Formats: sequence, structure tokens, C-alpha cells
Amino acid sequence: MEEERVLTNRELKEDTFEETIRPDSIDEYIGQTEVKENLSVFIKSAKMREEPLDHVLLYGPPGLGKTTLSYIIANELGSNIKTASGPSIEKSGDLAAILSSLEPGDVLFIDEIHRMPRYIEEILYPAMEDYVLDIIVGSDSTSRNIRIDLPPFTLVGATTRAGDLSSPLRDRFGIVSKLQYYTEEELKKIVERTSRVLNAKIDEDAALELARRSRGTPRIANRLFKRVRDFAIVDNLEEINLEITKYALNKLKVDKLGLDDTDYNLIKSIIEKFNGGPVGIEAIASSIGEEQTTIEDVYEPYLLQTGLIKRTTRGRVVTEKAYEHLGIEYPNKR
Repeated sequence: MEEERVLTNRELKEDTFEETIRPDSIDEYIGQTEVKENLSVFIKSAKMREEPLDHVLLYGPPGLGKTTLSYIIANELGSNIKTASGPSIEKSGDLAAILSSLEPGDVLFIDEIHRMPRYIEEILYPAMEDYVLDIIVGSDSTSRNIRIDLPPFTLVGATTRAGDLSSPLRDRFGIVSKLQYYTEEELKKIVERTSRVLNAKIDEDAALELARRSRGTPRIANRLFKRVRDFAIVDNLEEINLEITKYALNKLKVDKLGLDDTDYNLIKSIIEKFNGGPVGIEAIASSIGEEQTTIEDVYEPYLLQTGLIKRTTRGRVVTEKAYEHLGIEYPNKR
């Protein structure tokens, strides 16, 4: 099942330890250089103008640091942060309660903002533009509109699917930033920082090996570090070395490219059932018994990034690189 998968980029319950290793400032935050540099300028300008920071939309695959960045934005502004998630805001009253609790300069972070119902989105429009909350009280002929002034605040929205946001909502974000997958060197630095914070030594080669198998995602790198640390502790090692790292990751069935059984299952399904593609996402989902959105949000992004599959107008296709990695002969297609 998806929640048992060590390589999932979605947050698991065990990932609560991430809060203890989360950097507090932009200077401490590793990676996403362009996003960081721009945010730093916008934050400094807002503070110099003594005005709230423009609303910020952060988008990209799960596990790349959108939540961490939202906390850093609040810290850099010297503001408090209130958090919510799109699926949890089911009624207009839920959003009204959150907005009316804000203090001047607060940051409101809404994760998975694309999953907020459209009719609730509309309440956000005047709140984001004019810092007012319009509430309709009563029903039918007795209904009336009440307008409540809100303090200036900054909304930080996070989404894995920017395309699912309505245009009116997307247009109200003054700052829109896309988070990219991390390089091996950046992930190595993250692993080394995590080892220092958790007081668990790791040598340079081991940190790089972990980085290589972490699918360009800090959340996965930190989770794998924890698992490898367990193997090192049981072996009474004072420092995590390359040998124990390779052994642990192999036991966890995480290969040199950061693929696991789930990835192999998806790729092999396209090869064996659909002759390597092209094949539609619906057919793939049906063949491996997974939700279409799970494949698009969790499995596919890294496989596309590494060039193991590609999207075409006719569907998904397994590349020659994937055949080679799996040790399967590549068919001579015209």
C-alpha cells in the first residue's frame, strides 16, 4: 500500500521528526537557490515598506520543502504562522473562523490549496485583495451580507497541482514560485546537516550514496537517513559509512537510481502489458491497481525527471534507458 512505501514523497506519520530538523532562515535552507534569492528580496522590501508581503504560491512535487519555506517566510517577516489544509476547509464558516483569527502581519499557510472547494475559494478573493471578509447571514429573503475588516496578512498557498487552481485564485498571488527537484550535491548537504542536527555522524561517501537514491527529494533523503541510521546503531557503528548505507538501502529495496518495487511494477506493466507504450494513464492505473492521481502525483514525476518514461500525445512510453536499467532487451521500434 502507498502509505507503507519508504520512497513515497508524500508525508508519513513518521516524518514528524522533520519539524525538529527544519531550518529557521533562508540562509540555512539548502537548495532552491533562485526561489530563495527572490523571496529574500521580496521579504526585505516588504519589511522596508512596512507593508505585508504579497501572497505567495509555492508549487511542485511533494517533499521539496514548500511547508518549510512557509515557516521560513513567517520567521523572516517576524510574524506568526497559522496553518490549514485545503481538504479540511469544508464550509465557508471554517475559512471565516481562520481568517477572523488572524493578527496584523500574520502568515496564513494553506497546504493542498488546490483541493479547496470553489465556493470557498470565492471567500478568499476579497480577503486577499482588500482584507475584508464577506459573510451572508440568513437565507432567501431574510439573507443579508456582513462585511468584516481583516488585518493585513500574507497567504502562502502550497500545491502539487498548480494547474488545478482556478484562474481567479491563481491571479491573486503576487509571488508564484516553482520548486525543482534537488541535485545530488544539494541532497548530500541536507543529509550532512540532518546528521549534525540528530547527532549521528555520517561520512562523505555515505551521504552522497544516500543523496543519489533519494529521488531528488529532501523528505525521502531524511527518511532514508533515519532508516540507515538504525542499521548503523544495531551494528554498533560510531559513524554511518558507505558499506552500511549500501547494505541498508539494498535491504530496503531502494536501487542505485532510487527506484523500488513500485516503480519496477509500473514500468514493467507498461512493457509487458502494453508493449512499452504509448498507453493512457487510465489503462496504467487499472493495470497496477492504483489511483490515477497517485500515479501522476507520486510515481510519475521522478520517472519523467530521470528519463525512464516520457509523455507523448498518445500516452506514456517507456524509454530505452528504462529497458537498460531493468535489464530487458529494447525492441527495435520504427
